[in-house]
Amino acid sequence: MLKAGYHVLLINDDQAMTKFFKEKLMLNGGYSVASESSVNSGLDTFTHSSFDVVIVKLNLSGKEGETLIRELKRVDPDCIIIAYLNVVNPEILKEVSRLGVYEVISKPVNLDKLLFLIKKGIDLHLLAATHRRLAHSFKEQNATLEKQNILLAKRIEESTKNLARLYEDLRQTYMRTIRVLAQAIDARDHYTHSHSENVARYAVAIASQMGLGANDLEVIREACELHDLGKIGVEDSILGKTSELTEAEWEQVRKHPIIGAQILEPLTFLNGVIELVRQHHEHYDGSGYPEKRSGGNILLGARIIHVADAYEAMRSARSYRKTPLSKEDAVTEIRVNSGKQFDPEVVTALLSVVNTF
Repeated sequence: MLKAGYHVLLINDDQAMTKFFKEKLMLNGGYSVASESSVNSGLDTFTHSSFDVVIVKLNLSGKEGETLIRELKRVDPDCIIIAYLNVVNPEILKEVSRLGVYEVISKPVNLDKLLFLIKKGIDLHLLAATHRRLAHSFKEQNATLEKQNILLAKRIEESTKNLARLYEDLRQTYMRTIRVLAQAIDARDHYTHSHSENVARYAVAIASQMGLGANDLEVIREACELHDLGKIGVEDSILGKTSELTEAEWEQVRKHPIIGAQILEPLTFLNGVIELVRQHHEHYDGSGYPEKRSGGNILLGARIIHVADAYEAMRSARSYRKTPLSKEDAVTEIRVNSGKQFDPEVVTALLSVVNTF
């Protein structure tokens, strides 16, 4: 192995020229110089030692020179090769350039030019080798980062799935609790037992008839189940009163959509449901409550629930009306109030499905 300094390898079968090159490069350039007289020995030395520049005597009449250059490049893609040729012409220059030779020299050898070429070749070799090492280092780092990113992505995916499961579990727990509360409110009066379930059944049938999608149907169903939740703030004596309500008592009743919405507001996953609960007693002509909305300013889901709620109330016994209305009378009442209390399009949809209830 050659020691410290810049190293030059001579592959040359001309002993006199080899001696000339070695003396001049060692004395004038201060380079460490190794020499080999054959292609095979030259390749072996190049393979087992590190060189900055290789000076090769080429004979391009056969394939031996081309093979040598290719093998040198295979061992070190960045190696700097200076070709020493007896004869130089444009065709030969084109050929050696194609093979990756750095520069060509010929007799008589210009020593200053040779030393200049070696110095520049060494600089280029160091630059190329450094670039290759950096590129290799970056490639390894990128591969490591890619593995870490894949691992991190898997962990994030697993965490996201876990959070999604936890969220859904929490959502289901809240929904079960709220549904139980809503059912308990219905059960406060035996006349309204299962009221919310029936309203949900009617409303979903109407919404489906109107062509609403699965997500909208689910929101409407959940809103129906919870639409009277706010009645928790209405006194039992008012809910069960058999005679006409006073204005003060009506004020309490009119507050139940707002109370229901306020109870549900902390449950952000019920955002779509909350507004339907708030608006389900708004009338199409603006005479409803709590905000006196009208027409298209009332959410379609709320307009559907309003019709389903009214129909269910008419078809059930109540404290103020012991005998339920017949289907025909309930339908007549709905028709009469179409365009006033109820959205005409929703009424049309109800009439199309009423016989399926």
